[in-house]
Amino acid sequence: MEIIKEENKRTEWFLDARFGMFIHWGLYSIPARGEWVRSTEKISNEEYQKYFDEFDPINYNPREWAKAAKLAGMKYAVMTAKHHDGFCLFDSKLTDYKATNTKAGRDLIREYIEAFRAEGIAVGLYYSLLDWYQPDYTAYGDRQHPMRENILYKDRKETFSKYIEYFHGQVKELLSNYGKIDIMWFDFSYNDMVGEKWEATKLMNMIRLLQPDIVIDNRLGGNIKSSNPEIYSGDFASPEQIIPPEGIVNEAHESIPWEACITLNDNWGYSSKDKNYKTANQVIKALVECVSKDGNLILNVGPNAKGEIPKESLQILSEVGD
Repeated sequence: MEIIKEENKRTEWFLDARFGMFIHWGLYSIPARGEWVRSTEKISNEEYQKYFDEFDPINYNPREWAKAAKLAGMKYAVMTAKHHDGFCLFDSKLTDYKATNTKAGRDLIREYIEAFRAEGIAVGLYYSLLDWYQPDYTAYGDRQHPMRENILYKDRKETFSKYIEYFHGQVKELLSNYGKIDIMWFDFSYNDMVGEKWEATKLMNMIRLLQPDIVIDNRLGGNIKSSNPEIYSGDFASPEQIIPPEGIVNEAHESIPWEACITLNDNWGYSSKDKNYKTANQVIKALVECVSKDGNLILNVGPNAKGEIPKESLQILSEVGD
């Protein structure tokens, strides 16, 4: 019972907040064909390097992003510290593949955290469990690695335990170097890459030690609906691009915390040709539906290569706020 009480205490503010901003941003904003471009077009590290060399978000101003979120009525935000391509928007000591080594020349996550905190918005960090850049992450035969079918990678020496050490180390950096972090959003488990494959129990114990009050999603694996969920099942369920017909309940038919993550158009990362935006009316109806089922809505924006949230997104957020 104590554990349940702890979880309820942790998620109380989260369920009260109800509405958040998701921010997917990284090197993929340059090719402008969505955040999965490396996988779908099977782009190698060498080919993708040109985007690292080019990355120079001259108009990045997270204070403007935070103001737009606040005016829309959003109470929390989650930003991609590292997406599947392995590029880090923060100044990690464990890799050179980071924003501080690009033309940007600075820690973009620190600026985001400071800007959103200044507006009274809770801050969250997204971290991809996948990594298409690191040499110890499984490539050949993986379900979505860009080099999954490249025969040259068939006999590549990979030590997955080294990758685990790397990713745990980066999570430790993120939760040690920026003060209080409100949400940790992992993405995502698949096939046998689930639970203890990520050394999830060890990871969760470290996280709880560093940030006892942090709220964590359920994508490390485990059964969050169970009456006795694994420690790594997390604090909230994270249905993607859908609103569950009847909310989400556990085996005892009690409501559990959940958050529908939904895009404003059809992509998470910036896609220049994707103009299929939802209307403010659709967003408001989605938010009302989530809240009526005891859930949250986190709505995504995908800034462009210059660091600007698309004007269409800003217009919708403004209308929702009104």
